[in-house]
Amino acid sequence: MKYYENILETIGNTPLVKFNKITKDIPALCLAKVETFNPGHSIKDRMAVKMVEDAEKAGLLKPGGTIIEGTSGNTGMGLALAAIVKGYKLICTLADKQSKEKMDILRAMGAEVIVCPTNVSSDDSRSYYSVAKRLNEEIPNSFYPNQYDNLSNRTAHYEQTGPEIWEQTDGKITHLVVGVGTGGTISGTAKYLKEKNPNIKIWGIDTYGSVFKKYHETGEFDENEIYSYITEGIGEDILPKNVDFDLIDHFEKVTDKDGVIMTRRLAREEGFFMGNSAGSAVAGLLQLKDRLKKDDVVVVIFHDHGSRYVGKMFNDDWVRDRGFMEKDKVNAISLIRQHGTKKLITANPNDGLQEVMSKMTQYNISQVPVMDGDDIVGSVKDNDLYSALRNGTDAAKAKVKDYMSEPYEFVDANASLEEIASKIDKQNPAVLVKNRAGETHIITIHDIIEALNN
Repeated sequence: MKYYENILETIGNTPLVKFNKITKDIPALCLAKVETFNPGHSIKDRMAVKMVEDAEKAGLLKPGGTIIEGTSGNTGMGLALAAIVKGYKLICTLADKQSKEKMDILRAMGAEVIVCPTNVSSDDSRSYYSVAKRLNEEIPNSFYPNQYDNLSNRTAHYEQTGPEIWEQTDGKITHLVVGVGTGGTISGTAKYLKEKNPNIKIWGIDTYGSVFKKYHETGEFDENEIYSYITEGIGEDILPKNVDFDLIDHFEKVTDKDGVIMTRRLAREEGFFMGNSAGSAVAGLLQLKDRLKKDDVVVVIFHDHGSRYVGKMFNDDWVRDRGFMEKDKVNAISLIRQHGTKKLITANPNDGLQEVMSKMTQYNISQVPVMDGDDIVGSVKDNDLYSALRNGTDAAKAKVKDYMSEPYEFVDANASLEEIASKIDKQNPAVLVKNRAGETHIITIHDIIEALNN
C-alpha cells in the first residue's frame, strides 16, 4: 500500500503548468509553479513546517507549547497544519485588510485569530507584528516564528523550491518571477538557482505603498513610500531579514487595480484560480515582456489559492466598489445580449405606414427593418415617416414600399464597438447582426450610447 504518515508529508513537488493565453504576446515559454497543490493551498506550507522543525531542534518549541505568529493568512495555515500534527496550540495575528476567508479558514483549523488594524506603523503597539511579539512575551512556553526575520523561511525554499524548479525545467530556466513579502520564497529559491546558473534573472514583484523597489535601487528606506494598499501577500513597510536584495535583479511595482484584474483573468482565461499575488506577478511579467526573448524560460510562482479571496477579488460588488472592474470587450453579440428573448420587429413592403407607426409607438422603437419573406429589402426610420407626414401623406393609405430606405448593413457577430460605431450615423442609424442561433437583431445608436456610458 502507498500512503503518507500525515498531511505534512504531502508538502512539495508541486507542478509546473504552461500559460496558453494570457502570455501569448510574450515570445518566451512561460510556466506557473502552482503552489496551491500543497495541502494548505499555499507555498507557505514549506517554510511554516521548516520553522517549526528547526525550532524543535533548537529547543525553542517544546511539547504542549503555543505557536504565535503574525501572518497574512497563508503562513498561519501552514503553521496550523504543523500544530495539528505535532500537538501545539496556535495564535495568529492578522491585519484587518486580509480576506475574511483567510480568517475563517484559520479558525476552522483550530487557530485563535486576533485581527489588528492595517493602517498603523509596524512598530505601533496595535500592529499585527507588535501584538504577536507581546503575546510571545506574555504566554509561557510559546514560540514566535517571526517569518520575516527567521532564516529557516528562506532555507526551506533553498532546500525545496529551488531544486524542484531546476529539475522541472531541466536547468533551462532563465527568469524567475516572484511576488515579494517576507522575502523567503524569492531569496531561498534565487540562491539555489543562481548557484546553478548565475545568469538566471530574478524579478521581484512589489506593490505601490511598499518600500522594496526604492530600497533596492537606492539603498534608501523611504517612509514616504509607505501607504495603505489592497494587494495581499506582497510588499512591506519593513525590511525583513529574509529579503536578500543582492540576489534580486529587478523589482517591478504593480498597482492594486492591475493585480486584481489579472487575478480574475487568470481564473477565466487559464483556469488558474489563484490569489491576489499571482495576479500581481503576472501583471508585472507583462509589464516586463519586452525584456524577454524566444528561447527564454520564465517561471512565475503562484503562492496561494483563489478560495481565500472569494469575498474580495472574486466578488463583483467588492471589485466594482473600488473601481477595479475590468470593462468587458464590447462587440456586436454583447450589445444585443440586453435584448434577451425579444424578437426583431419588422415590416412588410405592402404594410401601411399607419401600421408601422403603430408598431413604433407600441414598442418604443425608431427603426424597423423591412422584410419580404426571409430577405431584408429595406428599412423604415422615424425621420422617413416624419418627412412623409409633413408632405401631407395619408398614412392610412400609403404603403411602406413607397417610403422605405436602403436596408441596414449586417455586421459580424464579433465586430467591435468601434467598428459598429463607425457604420452608424444620421443617415444609417442602425446595423443588423445574427446571434449564435441565427436570429437577426438590430443595433441602434441608443445601444452604442448605452455601451459607451457603462
